Amino acid sequence: MGIENLAEKAQILIRSRLCSPNFIFKPLSDSTDSNYSKLKFIISSSIMEACNNSILLLGPRGSGKVAVLELVLSDLLEEYPDTITVIRLNGLLHSEDNSALKEIARQLCMEHHLLFSKMASFDDNSQFMIAMLRECGLAHKTVIFALDEFDLFAQGKQRLLYSLLDAMQTVTSQAVVVGVSCRLDADQLLEKRVRSRFSHRKLLFLPPSKEDVQRLLEHILSLPMDSSLACDYAAEFNEKLQSILADKRFKEIISNYLNSNSTTNHLLRFLFIAISNMELKSGFLSLENFKAALSSIQRQPKQECIKDCSILELYILVCMKRLEVREQNSYNFSSVMKEYKSVHDSFPTSDYYAQNVCLRAFEHLLQRELICFTDNRGHSQSIEFRQVKLVVSYAELQEGLKSYRSCPVSHSHNSICF
Repeated sequence: MGIENLAEKAQILIRSRLCSPNFIFKPLSDSTDSNYSKLKFIISSSIMEACNNSILLLGPRGSGKVAVLELVLSDLLEEYPDTITVIRLNGLLHSEDNSALKEIARQLCMEHHLLFSKMASFDDNSQFMIAMLRECGLAHKTVIFALDEFDLFAQGKQRLLYSLLDAMQTVTSQAVVVGVSCRLDADQLLEKRVRSRFSHRKLLFLPPSKEDVQRLLEHILSLPMDSSLACDYAAEFNEKLQSILADKRFKEIISNYLNSNSTTNHLLRFLFIAISNMELKSGFLSLENFKAALSSIQRQPKQECIKDCSILELYILVCMKRLEVREQNSYNFSSVMKEYKSVHDSFPTSDYYAQNVCLRAFEHLLQRELICFTDNRGHSQSIEFRQVKLVVSYAELQEGLKSYRSCPVSHSHNSICF
């Protein structure tokens, strides 16, 4: 089998891993300190002890809350196939109390092979849910409610949450409510009557540590020795991968990326792009693949616009940044022109333009939305006298200047900007 065929198979294998939450989060669940282990212990204890419980999974989007919950539920369904019923709701779809209870009734009917009535009222569905919880409790069956976007259920009168948590106060019921939210104050949104019935258990999903990232990279990118791939190729692939992971330049790339996007989901997206950039002819991953992935992800629209700016437009942007560095947050075209003259006097070049030419460049920057007016008032005022502000960051401006090598501003941008 040719090297290109082997590389294509390896690429497909790693891509499939990146799209499988079970494969990704399984190694991170080995530790007893992991959220997987804690969540599984809480829910399994509730099942074994026939008690009610509630818990919140909190963390930023992409941190793996839903993936870990689904992994725990799939494991528990294998361990207790006849004693668990899972009801899934999403706040984006079911935040309205009536539709949420109707969906609960529908899923309970499907699970227990009962006839579902679309015409049932809120009270009918509420009584049906309470009756089903009681019957499931008597039959030693646990109902697990997974509420994604939990904070959206906490809006309005919270009748669903109250009905659900109130029903769980009875001795006969046996249920677990698992709320998932990206808001760390989700429990504070609950009304007093709802909060008093909530268990106040919370699991916080933090960005992965450097050790976890290293383990995750090795777990996802290493090829198995017992697969359909040739052993010699897999061994060489893994050897080259280890040398990349140990390279200081690679660690800098990962560190730069995680500084801006530290969640697991963003890391997986970065790896997917890197794998897609792999040269099939060479058959192996290279440091250039990860560099290309980083530049692809970090590409900013504003930065692209800066690269297309004229020399004069770059001068104006730098002058505005100099004014902001000196904490002059309120300025107009006239103030910028004074700064432009100051810059030209300090760094004399042949690139000095008349005021009417600068005004056209200034208007062009407004059109491209690299700068904007501070407010929408003062339409009767001339453009020269209206207050403006930059809408590009220093990092974007610096990268734009770096990419514009023929610009005299870029040769001295460090001394100009600071």
